[in-house]
Amino acid sequence: QAQLTESGGGLVQAGDSLRLSCAATGRTFSSYAMGWFRQAPGLEREFVTAISRSGTNTGYADSVRGRFTISRDNAKNTVYLQMNSLKPEDTAVYYCASKVTSYSDGVYYQGYRYNDWGQGTQVTVSS
Repeated sequence: QAQLTESGGGLVQAGDSLRLSCAATGRTFSSYAMGWFRQAPGLEREFVTAISRSGTNTGYADSVRGRFTISRDNAKNTVYLQMNSLKPEDTAVYYCASKVTSYSDGVYYQGYRYNDWGQGTQVTVSS
């Protein structure tokens, strides 16, 4: 079981950038596929991006592709979400999630596939 802690959220203007971090406990971080999800007020949680255990494979929601980049540093037990060209519609609480994998180096798009979740970090983009 991983404990995940997000950081880096804040209030920015449209067009600005932010980098979120998600630090994980445990010595098996390299066996976790990781994902970022977000939830805006009154809306359901939605997939943002995911990365495989090795970092080789990534996946993105259409709404963020080309603007957001996920990466990971397995030596630091941390996954990052670089968000550029932010829009007001990106305003949400952002959550990172981890999924234990045995051998697969795949990415996972559905929230139910993930085992553990962080507490979230608020991102607010003003127009």
